[in-house]
Amino acid sequence: MKTTHLSLLLAAGVLVSGPVLADEALAKAKGCLACHTVDKKLIGPTYKEVAKKYAGQKGAEAKVAETIVKGTPVPAGAGWQKEGKATLPFMPPNTTVKPDEADKLAKWILGLK
Repeated sequence: MKTTHLSLLLAAGVLVSGPVLADEALAKAKGCLACHTVDKKLIGPTYKEVAKKYAGQKGAEAKVAETIVKGTPVPAGAGWQKEGKATLPFMPPNTTVKPDEADKLAKWILGLK
């Protein structure tokens, strides 16, 4: 009986964490983790900081997805640098990310707490 309960709990954990790991794997595959991490400052702001900044904003997923693909103009990114949350004043475009992948990444990033 205990073995069955443990197996069910483990299976549930895999189902819940599966999409999170898959999106983190996509971020790694697309080179995003060269500048960002979930919770430790690297070159760009952490994904948790991005999620916090855009929390509750209408159109946040679309804006973050667009930023992933197109990058930010230098003045727009300077805010992160001024706050000490980024090393560079802007984010360059990531041309290896397709729009549907950017949508998936934006949803994952904004879902981080």
